Amino acid sequence: MTTPERTEPSTTAGEREMLDGWLDYHRETLAQKCADLDDSRLRELSAPPSELSLLGLVRHMAEVERGWFRNTLAGEGLDPLYYSEADHDGDFHVTEQDTYAEAYAAWQAEIARARELAAAHGLDDIGKTKSRRTGESYNLRWIMTHMIEEYARHNGHADLIRERIDGATGD
Repeated sequence: MTTPERTEPSTTAGEREMLDGWLDYHRETLAQKCADLDDSRLRELSAPPSELSLLGLVRHMAEVERGWFRNTLAGEGLDPLYYSEADHDGDFHVTEQDTYAEAYAAWQAEIARARELAAAHGLDDIGKTKSRRTGESYNLRWIMTHMIEEYARHNGHADLIRERIDGATGD
């Protein structure tokens, strides 16, 4: 596996281009944190009893992309990929049978669909599905800002996991 390229966001872009740029930057950062590791290393837990692993983070972000863009924004009503009512943290519960190739393909497919859906909407457009907990609606601006926050938080986890695995550091 080669290290994926990462595009620096513009420092002078308008709002939409800025949000797109930062979201892609963080997507690419997670891919970089996983680069050049085999499945067994990607399954390694951060610090047991924590169940965080790089593979679990990729699976989780596939779920997050799917949930916010496909289900909340577009109202597609899709079932989760990795978690269930019986296992709410199934995305993080990786097994020896789970591979990065499968998780990466699912994650990239969700990103591609998210980009497609976002491109068809303005930042002020309201998603079709409201929060199950609060009943609130979300506009695309909120969703994109939240996604940047979600990736940034989990990329911090990925930094620490990767450093523990092989000492690799970097932004």
